[in-house]
Amino acid sequence: MSAVAAVAADPSVRSPLPVLGRDVAVPLVTGGEVTYAALDQAASAPALQRVWDDVAAYAPYYGSVHRGAGYLSQLSTDLFENVRRTVAEFLDCRADDQLVFTRSTTDSLNLLAAALPDGCEVFVFETEHHAALLPWQRAGRVTFLDAPDSPAQAVETLERALAARDPHGPALVCVTGASNVTGELWPVRELAAAAHAHGARIVLDAAQLAPHRAVSVRALDVDWVAFSGHKLYAPFGSGVLAGRADWLRDAEPYLAGGGASRTVTRRADGGVDVRWHETAARHEAGSPNVIGAYAIASACKALTEAGFDALAAREEALVRAVREGLADVPEVRFLSLFGDDAPRVGVLSFVVDGWNSSHFAAALSAEYGIGVRDGLFCAHPLVRRLLGGDTGGTGECGAPEAGALNAIRVSVGVGTPEEHVARFVRAVRELVRDGARWSYRTVDGRCVPDTSGRP
Repeated sequence: MSAVAAVAADPSVRSPLPVLGRDVAVPLVTGGEVTYAALDQAASAPALQRVWDDVAAYAPYYGSVHRGAGYLSQLSTDLFENVRRTVAEFLDCRADDQLVFTRSTTDSLNLLAAALPDGCEVFVFETEHHAALLPWQRAGRVTFLDAPDSPAQAVETLERALAARDPHGPALVCVTGASNVTGELWPVRELAAAAHAHGARIVLDAAQLAPHRAVSVRALDVDWVAFSGHKLYAPFGSGVLAGRADWLRDAEPYLAGGGASRTVTRRADGGVDVRWHETAARHEAGSPNVIGAYAIASACKALTEAGFDALAAREEALVRAVREGLADVPEVRFLSLFGDDAPRVGVLSFVVDGWNSSHFAAALSAEYGIGVRDGLFCAHPLVRRLLGGDTGGTGECGAPEAGALNAIRVSVGVGTPEEHVARFVRAVRELVRDGARWSYRTVDGRCVPDTSGRP
């Protein structure tokens, strides 16, 4: 029995948490329709049905948070603060940690970058998503660490860099929990121990980790954690930064405005004096996105109740079905830092010999109704390293390249049906063997079906 067939036959691999969009039909360029296979969940995951139901049930009771005496305002304020506690419990935060609702992981890490104390040096691996790679340059000195070949080398690289720094100044390490390119799990606990041994703090980018594995701030011993609702099956515009309160409390508010301020008074000289909140509200100026925060809390509860061990086992079976289903296709090469057998979440990136990756992804969509991601995945240095060279060229759609311009990423989640994985494996094998059945052209930098006539 093939790996794909085995997954389809195993009831334990059935989706335990239904998601929205599971019955959406999309047209095929070759004619007819097919149920859409959403295999780009590392970019943005569909809402859990439960999250949607919870949001819909609350929506009629929506009111302004911390800004009204009316019943709905009071209800919404209580809800907002209760969901803050729910998310803190999901992350296993320390009692004195602060949890700030933001717009996304990118927003969270930029907030922390703005809160760095003077003279802080930041250490970050070149393998990070741009959300974790780029914010620090505005705030202070940054040391970019080379990509490691193994988890052990990651720890050794960090230890060497930290040992060479000024031991008296503040320092921060930023690291992902799971790569958005390869899905590989990073040695977060060991990196946190190395950081603390050298007097540095550490922030965990859990955007790809939190939807797939339990995240414990205390067990991992990280100082902060950031993640996005839209990757956690709660795509309603909210994110989270949770962790140590002191740097956040001592920093200027991320945004100045109502909600962040306690009092504002006029001075005799005509100016104003402001007293800012010292709680999470300090960095939550403006009307909070209570629906987005509530959606995150709903997803946290659903994932916790489903059990991360069971979810991870199912996900591993789906990943195994992809790898084993394509193992005898020599043209397909999966990308990895730590090796093919490294533990990973449900994210795989690959290239196909003789294919422009954008062309291949376009054919998967147009001819099979499968949505994947192609490109450099907002992690340009890492993908360039994995591809073995420069990927700066543009290349025309459908033109085989001597070196791959970019890669293809397939990613699964809690709501991914086995049939979608089986269809993906079949589609890749057919495209490699027979080629595309339609012609494609480049429009505005994207590869699209040529609808000017039949292929």
